[in-house]
Order: sequence, then structure tokens, then C-alpha cells
Amino acid sequence: MKLCMFSPGDQNLERGWPGRIDGDVVVQLAAQTLQAYFTGGGDAREHATYPVADVTLRAPVLHPPSIRIFGAEGDFSFANPAAVHGPEDTIVLPAGVEAIEAQLRLAAVIGDAGAIGGFTLLNEFHAPQLRGMKTHDFAISLGPLLVTPDELETARDWNPLVEHAGRNTRLYPGDVLAAGGELIGPFHDGDLVEVGFDPIGTLRNRVAAP
Repeated sequence: MKLCMFSPGDQNLERGWPGRIDGDVVVQLAAQTLQAYFTGGGDAREHATYPVADVTLRAPVLHPPSIRIFGAEGDFSFANPAAVHGPEDTIVLPAGVEAIEAQLRLAAVIGDAGAIGGFTLLNEFHAPQLRGMKTHDFAISLGPLLVTPDELETARDWNPLVEHAGRNTRLYPGDVLAAGGELIGPFHDGDLVEVGFDPIGTLRNRVAAP
């Protein structure tokens, strides 16, 4: 199943509504967020339908409880949940920075009972001109769709990552685990960062000066 957060074309909703993609339409789901949808066991009443062409897709999880970025060695670092942007959102260059890089990763979003609810794309932006953790805590984009595990085969075994992330703590619906990827760029003011992966779709963000 392909899930999303979306806004109808005539409404500028920051977070959007949960929806299920059915061909060329989005079926609105009766839940506040996809986290709430998963907490309810992945079962919700269906409301109105909207043509996909007439909606704006939002980040599948706008305010994740946590974001963990896994490296090649199998351990993770935390990223900034307050830095999340959706597909088509503008990424503003940090002050004093002329160009940024992007690192596309596949991301698992935790659903009910600590299991993976679906996969989406995560683009982590880097500003090499900055120092330390500030190099990459200013912008992350997520989207455009969240594809459930039954519809997406991945080369990576995600179970060890989920087990490691949840050891001695608790994973909440909406927690994001991301892995893989290589840096691409640089991207300057006005450039379009466009990366895609079927069946999740294409994640696009325009870079702009402050």
C-alpha cells in the first residue's frame, strides 16, 4: 500500500491529511497523522477522494519523535526532527553558505508495536562550510510517499537496525531510521535537487538563498 500526507490543491495545510494512493486518486483516511493511523492498527475509515494531480504531497512524518541515521559500521547518530521538510519544499541555504550537498537515503518509518510501517526517501542536506554537527542539522526532506513493506523489497535487512535502535529504549510510531546513500552536489541558489526511487517516487527540493 502507498500512503501519504497531502493537502487538497485549494488548502495550504502545513501537515496535511493522511491518505492512501489508489491509482490516480488519493483516498483520505480518518486519522490525524500517519503515526495515529499506525497506532490504530492501520485501520481507518475512508473519506473523500482527490485526484493525485490536484493535491500537494507533504512529508509523510512532519514531526518525527526521533530520526536515526545509520552509518556503514551499523551504528547511528541522531538527526534534527525540527529540520524536516516535505517534497517540493524550498531548502534555504544556511547563513554564510554558498552551496550545499545532499545525501539520499532509504528510510524506514516505525509503525505499530515497534515494527516498520513503511519506507520513504530521506534527503539529508550538508553544508561543508560549517563545522561539527551544524554541518547537517539545518534541513532534511522526506517523501513523497510511504510504501508499506509488503510492496517494497529492499536489499538491506532492516531487522538488525530496528533491533539496535530499540535496544534499552522504546520506538514510537513515526520514528525514522535511515541508512545508505552517497553525497551529491554541490547545489547553489536556484538549483533543483531531484532524486527518485520506485515505487516511492521522486523527492524534489529547490535550493534558495536566505
